[in-house]
Amino acid sequence: MCGRYATTRSEADLSLLFDATSVTEALGPSWNVAPTDPVPLVRMSQRHGGRVVDSARWGLVPPWADDPRTGARMINARAETVATSRAFASSFERRRCLVPADGWFEWVRDGRTKRAFYMTPRDSSVLAFAGIWTMWREQLLTCSVLTTAALGGLAEVHDRMPLILPRERWSQWLAGGGDAPALLQPMSPAELEAIEVRPVRPDVGNVRNNGPHLLTAPEPVTPAEVTLF
Repeated sequence: MCGRYATTRSEADLSLLFDATSVTEALGPSWNVAPTDPVPLVRMSQRHGGRVVDSARWGLVPPWADDPRTGARMINARAETVATSRAFASSFERRRCLVPADGWFEWVRDGRTKRAFYMTPRDSSVLAFAGIWTMWREQLLTCSVLTTAALGGLAEVHDRMPLILPRERWSQWLAGGGDAPALLQPMSPAELEAIEVRPVRPDVGNVRNNGPHLLTAPEPVTPAEVTLF
């Protein structure tokens, strides 16, 4: 799954990176995004005639839900079933989005403790998670991040990972419709190679903690930990 991630770029930067118009107030950077937090996303807007940078609550609330708290259980949508799921299918067909991120976190159990790891591009470029969105009762914009089976060394950290889309697939994803297997294609080996895995401070496990210090290596770090993946 993807249950924590970092997204620290400003709306102005995201507008440039995604060739989009910002229609939301600044959210501010977050190095520890948690479920139900407000997050930036990029979607198509008929009103604005193209891509917009918007904000949504993380955790999709289906139109038929009676309570928005339902979304806390729907932060992720599995790529294998998103096209047929009652909760996600209509959004997958017509309301797809990109969820900008710097990287995401996972934990590996080591005896009685868990070690936190951060997956991020080696060149510090932006990641675009494949996402879907919906508007609950015309008042609450919510979204989910698609996940897929983890690839390569990332599978040693967790068996799932976000579905990450390279720039050349952004337009097709945002367009709506299309061939589901092609849209849900996982990363290529070259794209996977561009992702590094870093051990980070255990402080990230507490949602109250935030700030760039979370991305620093824990102390002490052994050579084996650094080269584990």
